Amino acid sequence: MVEPIFNVLFLCTGNSVRSILAESILNREGLGRFKAFSAGSQPKGQVHPYAIDLLGRLNYPTAELRSKSWDEFAAAGAPALDFVFTVCDNAANEVCPIWPGQPMTAHWGVPDPAAVKGSEIARRLALADCYRMLSNRISVFAHLPVRSLDRLSLQKRLEEIGRRLPESV
Repeated sequence: MVEPIFNVLFLCTGNSVRSILAESILNREGLGRFKAFSAGSQPKGQVHPYAIDLLGRLNYPTAELRSKSWDEFAAAGAPALDFVFTVCDNAANEVCPIWPGQPMTAHWGVPDPAAVKGSEIARRLALADCYRMLSNRISVFAHLPVRSLDRLSLQKRLEEIGRRLPESV
């Protein structure tokens, strides 16, 4: 029997750092079980250069990454979504488009490294911290027995991942 591939959309307001990192991480960690995408309510139009640099240094492919609107995923012909995660507080509070098929949703907010002021080192450390937090959550998600959990149990687990994983994991 062929295992299904679950489509996952990560949302953030600008789609320049957090959602881009999450997309990249899940596409690697998901081991073919997941296809990740990212989008924003008000996309910046470009991926933050520090995010591209970090992902490149960690051997993630970056050539296809781009900042895009969530409207692309609500339009006809868009991939059918199984999960939608918000990774910033602004996107979690915005009215999202109606996603066909009623995907499961959860909020996994992490601080915005692009908003950090200060030295280049401080900004790059904030980005690395964001990467670590997202990587921890996504690793837990990618190893859930998605097919064997009923919808209510799975929804509870997704919400727990966003709440329970401490920043220092």
